[in-house]
Amino acid sequence: MSLLFLGMMKWEKLLARGRFGDPLGTNPTQAARSEFEVDYDRIIFSAPFRNLQDKTQVFPLPEQAFVHTRLTHSLEVSSVGRSLGKAAGEFLLEKYPTLQKSGITSYEIGAVVAAAALTHDIGNPPFGHAGEEAISDFFRLHPAGRCWESHLRSEQWADLCNFEGNAQGFRMLVSKQFGLKLTYATLAAFTKYPRPSFIPHRDIARRSQKKYGFFINQLSDFEQMGAFLGLEKSSPDCWLRHPLAFLVEAADDICYSIIDLEDGCTLGLVGFDETVNLLAPILKDKFDPKKMEGRSASQNLGALRALAIGQLIHESVEVFAKYEESMCKGNFDKALTDIIPSAKALQKITEVSVQKIYRSKVVLEKEAAGFQVLEGLLSVFSQALYHQFYSPDQFSGKDKSILRLLPEDFPLKGWGAEVNPYQMLRALVDYISGMTDKYALNLYRRVNGISFPGS
Repeated sequence: MSLLFLGMMKWEKLLARGRFGDPLGTNPTQAARSEFEVDYDRIIFSAPFRNLQDKTQVFPLPEQAFVHTRLTHSLEVSSVGRSLGKAAGEFLLEKYPTLQKSGITSYEIGAVVAAAALTHDIGNPPFGHAGEEAISDFFRLHPAGRCWESHLRSEQWADLCNFEGNAQGFRMLVSKQFGLKLTYATLAAFTKYPRPSFIPHRDIARRSQKKYGFFINQLSDFEQMGAFLGLEKSSPDCWLRHPLAFLVEAADDICYSIIDLEDGCTLGLVGFDETVNLLAPILKDKFDPKKMEGRSASQNLGALRALAIGQLIHESVEVFAKYEESMCKGNFDKALTDIIPSAKALQKITEVSVQKIYRSKVVLEKEAAGFQVLEGLLSVFSQALYHQFYSPDQFSGKDKSILRLLPEDFPLKGWGAEVNPYQMLRALVDYISGMTDKYALNLYRRVNGISFPGS
């Protein structure tokens, strides 16, 4: 596939400090905090970020051992992202002296990656990736979901039949509802997949086209961001990644590979000796079995995890430095962790994790429950909406009660047979996907008469 862009993306534009929602040309200044540190603080105190506290990472929360939620995972990814960004920033400032003249520091570049990494899971629904599949399957396969297809355009239907947490995250970050008004640089670094869901051809060789990063009704928002930062296109429908998005992706890859393994070991799904043997190839000569003597398994596990993450950060920054110019030209489009020296060791960890962790009974039971809960909630609310606007002779007292459970700001007026219901369905998916695991489960029980309020 031929590339459409005419030149190399410029770091001076890629790190411009403008904010989404501010008039173009606004040049904000902060005396005590950089604009990118402001992003981080706004995210930390936002409702969508706090909701990650009760969203599953991999395991249901046990009573006797600590395992990660989406919140703790996101904080750790952000910490790794800050280290990656700061180290990469030092390289960029040395290579491009004009960045220093514009006031950019390595700490600011670290802050961009940290803020974007903090939000990387913010659009994930309850029950993790099973939740994404459950929402997609509802519209693809369930009669109460499929009935909407004839009322929508093909690109809108593609959005609903392939729910994507990354696109949901972008929608939330630019939404006036949450008022985050992040910088364009943070939004772009967040966007690993800078394309819509419905494109004629997907280039499977380009990592950035593996999934999609925004819904069709956010296209103008993405175009605005791309124009401000000077993001180029790789095809008529797809943009190039902001180079810092490669670091955000690497931070996530590093954390879930190493820390999911640590959680699996903590819960007894992977033996301690096997875990050590999986981490040793990453540590290389830093691995000294003698230093493990006289310490508990959890202490050794924590030390090995820290050393492994440090090594992977170092390797990822070196690869970023090697290919940074190719990223800006659009010639490089791979995951950093796929080509670092420890790539084979990470692949082995992934294989063991799939076999012993992600397919463990406790995880599969959680996923099965997630499919049931989300399909059930979507079915109940979707049917009530369809009956009210498209089949009023079937609109029942039950439907009326169900619709009263929707949020007060839910758009319940102005729809009908002649009105495209995409925005209404987007609002329904916003509501369901924004729930915590516990809230979704409790609401599912109540609307299906399994439990009663207060019970």
